[in-house]
Amino acid sequence: MSTDLLADRVRTAVATVDDPEYPGISIVDLGLLESLDTTPDGHVAVGLIPTFSGCPALSMIADDVRSAVDAVEGVATVDVQWLGAPVWRVDRITETARATMARDFTVAVRIGRGPVACPRCGSPTDEQSMFGPSRCRAVHTCPTCAEVVEVMRA
Repeated sequence: MSTDLLADRVRTAVATVDDPEYPGISIVDLGLLESLDTTPDGHVAVGLIPTFSGCPALSMIADDVRSAVDAVEGVATVDVQWLGAPVWRVDRITETARATMARDFTVAVRIGRGPVACPRCGSPTDEQSMFGPSRCRAVHTCPTCAEVVEVMRA
């Protein structure tokens, strides 16, 4: 099997791995996949970047990636590593993931310094706490619809 074909299959497999906090949102759509290397004899190296280094789900995600890639025909070995660089940023999240996060989880993504729109009604939100349920999220409220909104930030 060509390394290009194997890499395509492996990338497809990695894209089936959802983030544990956001079922239905792939780690690829969240921007965690940084590198993917394959060799003609089936050795695969997957490089991931964490949303933050202290994330408690890192080992679970790595195990899920290892299992998904190991099931791909032609894979002999799988090495999954968490990379220290580049640093993950919210602009790595795809538009598809942003829309799903807003619709299914009431999570907004802050890009830049402008106001954060409420995922329910679109009104600007007010920051209540820059510290949310995890290090990469803040808590906002919407003065229009009274929704509590988690805001993913870098």
